Amino acid sequence: MDQAELFDPEEQAARSLLDQLLEDSRLFSKSADYKALLDFVVRMRNFAPFNAMLLQVQKPGLRYAASARDWGERFNRTVKQDARPLLILWPFGPVALVYDFVDTDGDDVPEHVFAFPAKGTMTESNVAGYVDCMARKGLETIFIDAGDNKAGSITAVKRAVNPKDIPHYTVRINKNHSPNAQFATLAHELGHLYLGHLGRDKALNIPGRNGLRHNQREIEAESVAYLVCSRHGVEVSSQSYLASHVEKDTTIDNLDLYQVMRASGHVETLLGLAAHSKI
Repeated sequence: MDQAELFDPEEQAARSLLDQLLEDSRLFSKSADYKALLDFVVRMRNFAPFNAMLLQVQKPGLRYAASARDWGERFNRTVKQDARPLLILWPFGPVALVYDFVDTDGDDVPEHVFAFPAKGTMTESNVAGYVDCMARKGLETIFIDAGDNKAGSITAVKRAVNPKDIPHYTVRINKNHSPNAQFATLAHELGHLYLGHLGRDKALNIPGRNGLRHNQREIEAESVAYLVCSRHGVEVSSQSYLASHVEKDTTIDNLDLYQVMRASGHVETLLGLAAHSKI
């Protein structure tokens, strides 16, 4: 199947935009650049992962961006007259304009805005809420009694062949792990799902990408886990696991940045964690 057939017209346009930007900018050809991109997306929690990546491609070194409305309402700052806007994709937009911090004037901005420090930790109640969200989309969660070295897995019981079909997937999570570790496992396994590693699912709008090498699948899924966990206050061993891999293997030649960002956004949406900015 041709790659273009896996996406609807809107997604094809988004992917074409990203491919062109990456080709023109020559960014992220080294593993260190890729890790820096992930860390930038973590900091920009007020934007969906894909839009955060678009901002980094357009203006490397960007510290923080927001819409003119957000700058005014949240920070009492105004956009400078000759400021150059940055583009993000926006539902029914098709694009929206946002501005770099240096292109605004007004009150000082609290330093924590740039870092988005993590607040709080995952609890059993949090995890139970995520399990409920997953169940509404056909994802069953089973808590298993396993040793510390086994975190979990995901299997496809029934993939949706047609958009109106009801899919069924089983996610297994180690009941002996802490809520933080369970959240990280959910992010990793859902990453596999939305990256298409389990095959195509029309109801969930997932492409079929189950022909990838094991190493590539794991780096992609761990990238999703790193983004979702770090953007929502969870630090786990997956970060060091990811770092060890990207130092050796990661370039844009063997990773699909579009799919990583797309899947991260889908995981956040599924779990009710999606970012919202006012335009």
